[in-house]
Amino acid sequence: MSRDTTEILGDALSHFDRMRAHASHDLGDQLVIDAVCMRLSAGIETLATVDPAVRADLFGDDWRLMWGMRNRIAHGYLLVDSSIIRQTVNHDIPGIVVRIRHYLDAHGTG
Repeated sequence: MSRDTTEILGDALSHFDRMRAHASHDLGDQLVIDAVCMRLSAGIETLATVDPAVRADLFGDDWRLMWGMRNRIAHGYLLVDSSIIRQTVNHDIPGIVVRIRHYLDAHGTG
C-alpha cells in the first residue's frame, strides 16, 4: 500500500521534532550531534519520497541544498561540521517545518 503525501510529510515532521528534542541538549556532545544528524538525514530522506512536483512547490531550489546536506551526513559522516549542523537546526529547519505545516493545513490535515 502506497503512502500519500500527507503521511510522508507527517513522518518527516516526526523526524524533525525528534531531532529538535535531541538538539535541545548540549550540541558540543558528539553523541548529541550524531543523534541530530541521524534524525536530520532521516527527515530529508523521507521528504525524498514525496512526489517531485509537491517537493518542488514546497522547497524549490532549497531541495538541492537539503539533499546535499543529507549526502554529506550519509557519505561523509566524519567530515560533518557540527557548526553547520547547529546552524541548520536553528535557522533552516524551522522554516522547513513551517512550509510543511502550511502544506498540511492547506490540505486539511494539519
